[in-house]
Amino acid sequence: MLADMLKTVLGQLNSSSADIEASAIISSDGLMMASMLPQGFDEDRIGAMSAAMLSLGDRTAQELTRGNLEQVLIKGSQGYVLLTGVGKESVITVLVAPNAKLGLIFLDVKRAAENLAKII
Repeated sequence: MLADMLKTVLGQLNSSSADIEASAIISSDGLMMASMLPQGFDEDRIGAMSAAMLSLGDRTAQELTRGNLEQVLIKGSQGYVLLTGVGKESVITVLVAPNAKLGLIFLDVKRAAENLAKII
């Protein structure tokens, strides 16, 4: 039931922009809660990497006195990985096309994170 509700929000997020290629909600300890990932992606690996990046980003923001972590953005030659906290215990990971308009993506992901936080 919970997984279905989470998946519904992820589906809405993925359909909000053609530039969003995949998304997943992951607990802070790296467990996949729900995902809309292409075939062939290793959910366990994505969960572990997302949790590690969020933890490192949070620690970096704290150590460098930047306040509470809001997002981690990774830019690669094939696109972006955007991680945004959902409450205190989970993160939404979004794979984004390389030529995406990031402002709109940030807005869509923020709305999805708020909706997910209400469900969890």
